[in-house]
Amino acid sequence: RTASEDDLRKEMREKNSVGELSANGQFSQAPTGRFGFIAPRMLGMALVTQSPDLGLSRTPQDKAAFEVHKLADGSGMLVGFVARDQLSELTSAQRPKTLRIALHSNASEKAPVIVAVPIVKLMADRMPFKLDPQGHGGPMVIDMDLQGTANRQKTQGGP
Repeated sequence: RTASEDDLRKEMREKNSVGELSANGQFSQAPTGRFGFIAPRMLGMALVTQSPDLGLSRTPQDKAAFEVHKLADGSGMLVGFVARDQLSELTSAQRPKTLRIALHSNASEKAPVIVAVPIVKLMADRMPFKLDPQGHGGPMVIDMDLQGTANRQKTQGGP
C-alpha cells in the first residue's frame, strides 16, 4: 500500500522538525521550525525575480499551493512531488552541478515521490503551469533549475 499525500507530508514535516505556522506572513519573519504554504503564482514570481522573501499562509489558499518549511537553521525548503526517475538525480551525491526538475504541488501518478529542495538553490525562468490545462484544481508544476551550489547568480540582466 502506498502512503497517502497527507501521510507523506506528515512524514516530511517530522523529518524536517517543523510545525504549523501560527499566522500568515513573510518567510523572513516566520519563526524557525515552522511550515506554511505559498500560492503557485507567488512562488513563481519569487523564483523568477530571485526575490529573497516569500509570503506564507498558515493554510493552503488553493489545492495547488506549494508547502515551504523553515528549518531550525533558518533555511527554507520547498516541498513538492517529483517523478520516480528524478529521485536518484536529486540525491546530492549523484547530483550534477545543475539539474532541471519539474516540481509538482501535489502527488499524482506522474509525480508520486515527495521531496524537499533548498530554496536558495532554485532558479526558475518561467511561471508554474497546470499539469492538465483543462483540469480544475489539479496539481501545478514549476520547471526550475536545482543548482549544485548555494550561490544564486542572476543569469539575465534587469534591476
